Amino acid sequence: MDASLARALRKAVSAVVLVCCAALAAGCTGSAAPAGQDTAAPTGAAVPMAVSDLQAQYQKVIREVLPSVVQIQASHGLGSGVVYDDKGHIVTNAHVVQSEKTFKVTTANSEEPLTARLVYSYPEQDLAVIKLDKVPAGLKAAVLGDSETVEVGQIVLAMGSPLGLSSSVTQGIVSATGRTVSEGSAGGGTGATIANMVQTSAAINPGNSGGALVNLAGQVIGIPTLAAADPDLGGSAAPGIGFAIPASMVRTVAGQIVEKGKVVDSGRAALGITARTVVDDRYQPAGVAVVTVASGGAADRAGLRPGDIITALGKAPITTITSLSEALAADKPGQRTTVTFQRDGAERTAKVTLGEQ
Repeated sequence: MDASLARALRKAVSAVVLVCCAALAAGCTGSAAPAGQDTAAPTGAAVPMAVSDLQAQYQKVIREVLPSVVQIQASHGLGSGVVYDDKGHIVTNAHVVQSEKTFKVTTANSEEPLTARLVYSYPEQDLAVIKLDKVPAGLKAAVLGDSETVEVGQIVLAMGSPLGLSSSVTQGIVSATGRTVSEGSAGGGTGATIANMVQTSAAINPGNSGGALVNLAGQVIGIPTLAAADPDLGGSAAPGIGFAIPASMVRTVAGQIVEKGKVVDSGRAALGITARTVVDDRYQPAGVAVVTVASGGAADRAGLRPGDIITALGKAPITTITSLSEALAADKPGQRTTVTFQRDGAERTAKVTLGEQ
């Protein structure tokens, strides 16, 4: 967010506070201002100006960014995408494309769908890139922002095609940063565990996946991917809790796909095992049993073997496959840590240098 926009937002907030105070001090008591002191006019004039400035900025951002957000139609359903460059590359979620290879894409400025093909899908981070067969004139790439500068409380706009309503915009704030979220594999999800996600209150509904989460500087700071589910509501979406993959990861993954046709450096830590969750005598998750160990992988070099039950990675307790995935998502390849495990009923520890997924 640039300095002039920050000043405009501070002005809007200050004006609202002043109006509330004026209503409590004068309007609610019914008393009039002393003769010769026109206190209401400056406050009354400031509010519309500040609100108008903020509204104008919303509309400016929408005009600038919405043409870079597309609707993607696959045989199993639809989602959204963000124009990555002027060559026709579009970044979206892997769960939007699933196993399909060809798609119909509708831009914000065209009713006629264009055809596109899959370049590469990377389910581990729930990202994919498709490419238009023919690049239309005036196709505009989105500007990816810096995820490191995203702050809680920033105003954001979610753009996409929720429930098939193309070119829709919702508004909210950044609710939290640095969330590690595990997707379900049911309903077309990839089952990925994704670190450093941006949590937002902007409404994210089916069809928003792969679209754009945009700040008021017109920068895409994330790719809306999923909404939290409330088990008390039968697994339906919990209002106001959505998650977006940070722009830094989008740039890293999409950049490799565009340049090399695949992801060659995931940045995701791994132990080099296949495993399953085990339960205790009370049928409660109690650890992760190693099923296979990749030869030469991190676990193999640390001395782990099939049958070992992992109960901790570093300081993170491990009770399920999901908790192991989340612990690994918080680490980096090459990082040295401790793995705690049980073998033949005895607890052991080993130093491990994490590999790459």
